[in-house]
Amino acid sequence: MNIQPFRSGKVRDVYEAGENLIIVASDRISAFDCIIPTPIPDKGKVLTQLSLFWFEKTGHLIKNHLISSNVADFPAPYNEIADWQDRASLVERAEILPIECVARGYITGSGWKDYQATGSVSGIALPAGLQESEKLAEPIFTPSTKAETGHDEPISFEETANIIGQERAEQLRELTLKLYSFAADYALERGVIIADTKFEFGLVNDELILCDEILTPDSSRFWDVEKYGVGRSQDSFDKQYVRNYLETLDWDKNPPAPELPAEVAQRTAEKYFEAYGRLTGTQWSV
Repeated sequence: MNIQPFRSGKVRDVYEAGENLIIVASDRISAFDCIIPTPIPDKGKVLTQLSLFWFEKTGHLIKNHLISSNVADFPAPYNEIADWQDRASLVERAEILPIECVARGYITGSGWKDYQATGSVSGIALPAGLQESEKLAEPIFTPSTKAETGHDEPISFEETANIIGQERAEQLRELTLKLYSFAADYALERGVIIADTKFEFGLVNDELILCDEILTPDSSRFWDVEKYGVGRSQDSFDKQYVRNYLETLDWDKNPPAPELPAEVAQRTAEKYFEAYGRLTGTQWSV
């Protein structure tokens, strides 16, 4: 069956299905803005299933784009693609807002670099003397632009309001922080710190809904509570293991990216499986 996606990202392929869309999460992984040629076993299924878990958990906070995750419910000919089961979702087609909605509960990553340079993150002044990975007094909303290629660029709340309007920007900030706080409290009870995460929102008939993936190791920074310590970087349940390996190579971080050894791919998969198991309470079954 020769079916071509109308859009392919670093990880996901999107297909048109009448008025709706089908999003298929592959086992591709990217690092330093390059797609790595070695797939990570079952990664796409973990991303999809964890998003489904969180969509159900957060349904009382905001509607999401999910119609069905059962391939048998998809319109023909997509309902015949058995390999898509557990990694594909039929979703409403939304007008995606051009803002990555990032919530940060801890000072780390690009936020830490910004803070070291300016004492603030996305224009939000923070107290002096914070250490790397320290928990913030309150989570903050640090939006960024959505880049088709390369890196998203952080912007201030004021810049966000200039792009989408003051009322919509305030709505996104409120929802982003509400979703983050709910998920962070839930995860902490299960031994996982959600240091930061990003959400994507869209409009369907002018109603704001939650889209894309949510609260996965690809869209969030998950840390182990028992290994957490202030003043240093943390091990994450995500592709940091791949990044760390690539940093040991003589590679200029330009395409083509190198293959991963089998043990690195498998260890990375195990990080994703562990995140899924901890958060859902159900061990991942390969």
